[in-house]
Amino acid sequence: MTVSEFEISRDWTTDRRGPGRWILSHVSRHKLFVAGMLLGAVGNAALAAAMPLFVGQAVDAVTTSPPDLRALTIAAALVAASQLVRGLVLQLLRNWSSEVLGQRLERDIRDELYASLIGKSMSFHDQQPTGDLMARATNDVRQINLMFNPGVNLVIGSANFLLMPLIVAPSIHPQLVIAPFLYLLAYAVSVRDYLRQLRPATERVRHVFGEMNTTLAEAIDGIETVKGAAQEDFESRRFAEGVTSWRDAYVRQGDIEARFIPLLLLGLVQGLGFFHSLLLFRAGAIGLDNVIAFNGLLLLLGFPTFAAQFAYSRVASGFASARRILELITYETELDQNVSGYEASMEGRVAFENVAFCYNAPGEACDPGDEQVVLQDVSFRVRPGQTVAIVGQTGSGKSTVAKLISRIYDVDGGRVLIDGIDVRHWNLDALRHQVSTIEQDIFLFSRSIEENIAFGCPDADRHDVIQAARAAQAHQFITSFEHGYDTVIGERGATLSGGQAQRLAIARAFLTRPAILILDDATSAIDSETEDRIQRAIEQAARGRTTFLITHRLSQIRWADLIVVMRRGEVAAVGTHDELMEESPVYRNIFARYES
Repeated sequence: MTVSEFEISRDWTTDRRGPGRWILSHVSRHKLFVAGMLLGAVGNAALAAAMPLFVGQAVDAVTTSPPDLRALTIAAALVAASQLVRGLVLQLLRNWSSEVLGQRLERDIRDELYASLIGKSMSFHDQQPTGDLMARATNDVRQINLMFNPGVNLVIGSANFLLMPLIVAPSIHPQLVIAPFLYLLAYAVSVRDYLRQLRPATERVRHVFGEMNTTLAEAIDGIETVKGAAQEDFESRRFAEGVTSWRDAYVRQGDIEARFIPLLLLGLVQGLGFFHSLLLFRAGAIGLDNVIAFNGLLLLLGFPTFAAQFAYSRVASGFASARRILELITYETELDQNVSGYEASMEGRVAFENVAFCYNAPGEACDPGDEQVVLQDVSFRVRPGQTVAIVGQTGSGKSTVAKLISRIYDVDGGRVLIDGIDVRHWNLDALRHQVSTIEQDIFLFSRSIEENIAFGCPDADRHDVIQAARAAQAHQFITSFEHGYDTVIGERGATLSGGQAQRLAIARAFLTRPAILILDDATSAIDSETEDRIQRAIEQAARGRTTFLITHRLSQIRWADLIVVMRRGEVAAVGTHDELMEESPVYRNIFARYES
């Protein structure tokens, strides 16, 4: 079972021990469509193989003296009926089944991947380029659909066309099985070698496409920085280089596809079969109708030969995409949902005991001398209802302290306790529902203002939303918009000012009524007049709950019941403002810097 912060319960599971097993576990849930595809493929090939036999019968009826018009009529009727059944029933059944199967697999795999991504820890997302994730979630998932239709659909259909000459030819003459049998052996060997060469090429195409998409996503996401630095030409060239790499990888794949040996083998086997049938005809072992029927059977080999060149590349690309998707789904995170963990209403008592943390990859040791070490030997205690200001220079670990409380990250040493319980022993859902964080970097969704405020409480009504907005000093500017609370805002609040976006985030936090409230420099983009109003709202919201303020605002620092001074990832001092001004040179220096 893959460790994850969040898992969606379903009535189906998948086998994640490999891409082949994983795809088959998805396919096994749609047996009816698999049966329809197989039945259509077998029936279609069987009636295609019957066609040369009916033509042979027609030739025999015409060449007899006198011509047998009744036999010719029957042969013509059989040709017409068989091809009508092929086209209107069997081919339709095969193609429809494979199309539905491919679409359902794309839907289910996309759903499984999304649930997996949203359940991964922050350390996972910190290491993954967003553009590559999007490429896997969109283009790679689509490749699995195409792997089945037309890929697997054509592979199964062509496999039956390969077998029909072997099955039917002996009924004409036992020796006529030699040519199709030799072709089948040569075909299997050449296709195996073809797939061996094709696999790394298709994987390279998928990998380079992800890199190209990452370049595009970074440029779009950082478009303000790009334009501000006048680097449009540079980013365009960088993206062009990515496109060129993707094109080169695709051309390499095309080179391999062009060297498809069965195309040569097809001509050889048809020449060999024709020569063999003429020898038997000359010896009197078979008639002219048999020569025509047998060579008609050999024409069936053309479909698998030409279709396979395209179909196998689709299958190879699908498997390459499946590996990339499964790599994300099975990525082990260091956090788990802990469904059976501790659940209770929080009092808000918080304790850090010798906490150490670094940003190394999951599973890697946290070396005290490593540059990635952010916190070491951090200890302090907070009583329920206290307001705590965490201060320090940039890079001292202030924001990391907040992320450890809500278990966005897990400690590498020591413990973080809430109400005396290690946060790792809490049910993750229960923990985060009672800890609300307002980040400095506000993220707002491309939804209405009401939906953004109610994001943590989807059941909240309009009255509750308005009350939270009033408390956050946001109601006045919201009602100034034409559509009020129904106004749709851009991603990251692009249509709002920084202060407006922060007030919406504060309203969102107020609405959840958390036991622990964390404000990570949440008033940095607010003017002094608005800050005074929000300060009073925060003071009111903080009553009866534990509040952490990560700030450089002197008014908030003075107001705190407890101040934790951070320096180079360690606790330099803990106390009230008056105590620290007397006892801590580090705090006096920080305070003097904030005042200046």
